[in-house]
Amino acid sequence: MTSTNLFEELFFQALRIRLVEERIIELYPSDAIQSPVHLSIGQEAVAVGACHALTSNDLLFCTYRSHAFYLAKGGNLNEMFAELYGKVTGCASGKAGSMHLAAPEVGLMGASAVVASTIPHAVGAALAAKQLGKDQVIVGVFGDGATEEGVYHESLNFAALHKLPVIFLCENNELAVHSFRKARQNYEIVEHAQIYGLPVYQITEGYDFVKVSETMAEVIKQVRSGQGPVFVEIQTFRYKEHVGPGEDFACGYRNIQEAQCWKQQDPLNLYPALVESFRPSILQEIDAAVHFAERSSFPSIEELLRDVV
Repeated sequence: MTSTNLFEELFFQALRIRLVEERIIELYPSDAIQSPVHLSIGQEAVAVGACHALTSNDLLFCTYRSHAFYLAKGGNLNEMFAELYGKVTGCASGKAGSMHLAAPEVGLMGASAVVASTIPHAVGAALAAKQLGKDQVIVGVFGDGATEEGVYHESLNFAALHKLPVIFLCENNELAVHSFRKARQNYEIVEHAQIYGLPVYQITEGYDFVKVSETMAEVIKQVRSGQGPVFVEIQTFRYKEHVGPGEDFACGYRNIQEAQCWKQQDPLNLYPALVESFRPSILQEIDAAVHFAERSSFPSIEELLRDVV
């Protein structure tokens, strides 16, 4: 694949995620969406770049800010909108909502609303893959706030000790809700990960989906070859509030100039002609997915305890 083709492919995927989430913003005031939403607008490049070199057999565990990873890993858009609508045709039969999306058929394992909780799941899956001799790379995605949790440290130590095929991917937007990282952490995330003997990669240009993709392709190849776990930190920026469809600059904890600096480097803002060339087909797909969700049924009472063990 040429660099031009790679750029356009990743651009399309990132734009698709953004337009999906912009449609969610439009729909949210109507109460048709039955759960809180944590939007990835501004952070799309991390998901599309990270997932590009993964196969459907490789597993990815992510956070409640999961729309981008769900779509980048190949999750079904109709089922995603149906899940947001709380409909039985959703990817979890309408019982999970935005914060717990899953598409195991393409390797997107459950997202979770509990900070750091999917990190040990990723490590467990990597242990199973190694013991069963599977050709499988496991990715655990988490935010910078998760590095403060005890299970994060236990997971890095265990994975390094047993040389497991897992990538620890830190999606660092410097915020835990309204709290800046420097107010919470007396350590540098990448330097700390090195203490466990992990090879580390750091990408400061988290808006550059080609750089993310190329770096992750190298990391995935390294882990697949049996060299053990790798740690990757990608610095990024969320444009919207922590949870919900709005902006939060009026809250006073950050200013709009910071967002403008990021937006000036965002490819989705820099190539309007390319946006317009892709927009019609993406909007057509989104319209169809929304229509699918709207005409789907809500779960019946019989569905309430189905799959509960």
